Amino acid sequence: MMVETNELPPNTFYVEVSGSGLPEVDGLFVPSTAPPAESESGTVSSVGYWNGRMAWDRADGKSARSPALSYSNSYKSWRICRLDGHLAYDATYDDQMPPTDKEWHVYKKGVAPAPKATLHYFDPRLPCPEPNVVFVIGGPGSGKGTMCELAESQLGWTHLSVGALLRAECQAGGPNAAIIEEFTTAGKLVPNEITVTLIRDTMETITRMTGRRNFLLDGFPRSLENLDRWYEVFGRVAELPRMLYFECPYAVLEKRILGRAKYTGRSDDNVESIKLRFDTFKAETLATVDLFKSKDKCAEIDTSQDRQAVYALVSSQLADYTDETFAARPLTERAEMLLGLRPFPKEEKA
Repeated sequence: MMVETNELPPNTFYVEVSGSGLPEVDGLFVPSTAPPAESESGTVSSVGYWNGRMAWDRADGKSARSPALSYSNSYKSWRICRLDGHLAYDATYDDQMPPTDKEWHVYKKGVAPAPKATLHYFDPRLPCPEPNVVFVIGGPGSGKGTMCELAESQLGWTHLSVGALLRAECQAGGPNAAIIEEFTTAGKLVPNEITVTLIRDTMETITRMTGRRNFLLDGFPRSLENLDRWYEVFGRVAELPRMLYFECPYAVLEKRILGRAKYTGRSDDNVESIKLRFDTFKAETLATVDLFKSKDKCAEIDTSQDRQAVYALVSSQLADYTDETFAARPLTERAEMLLGLRPFPKEEKA
């Protein structure tokens, strides 16, 4: 019996297969253009699909089989074929998309090792779509981390902490790991070229792999020199990102940081360090805030208010770029804790 699966959303994804060592298997796979045909299970799918699931052809068009990467209803598995059309690898999983984090198996015409599949939301042969960036600036304890976490979990934005990116690059042993470690150990700012290039590369990877293009940069730019390097990497013609400036009186900041020190164990959460960090913020970062204000690109938010009021203001500032499906979701338990609507577990505090 023939089963039709019509009115499926267009297949706009790309799959990169690598690691098999077979040039006729490794490579880029693009949405299949094969006309609707009856599969082995009697299913007729829309263009770009096979057996009711997305399917792909080789980008070079050399495969004798179309689609060359597809799902089999009969065998309940994803399959990749060679140029001659013979199957080389399969993955017996019921995932809706080709598995990217599970093991593929060597089939009759394949050789070990089995490949890895990487899903791309955009054509990797083309430049990556431009990110939508909002800088988030504020003194220590002003609530940047809390509000960015809420925006990520509830509004679908991606929170990037520059400090966390640099630490991760060090731990991963990236090409600039030694330089980053040298500067951070000495208590110096990492060179702007390294920092901004790392931000750009991270945003591009996230956009290509997840489709997300909305980014909150927590703690950047810290200085006008940071901003100059941003222009050098992204281009002077690029539109200046918007900024959220979290304004909060020093007395409130000090009280918050000393309060959280009981739970974080951070060595710099003490009176002396707080004063030094706040003075550094005023000396180096407020000039960037003034620049953004002069260009009508800065929204100042009083974060001495209660968290629910602050979150409402942040949400409204991000509303133009926030997916409505995210904005309409109910608060998670974690979000309710961050907003003070329910207590944290005894061993955890915001």
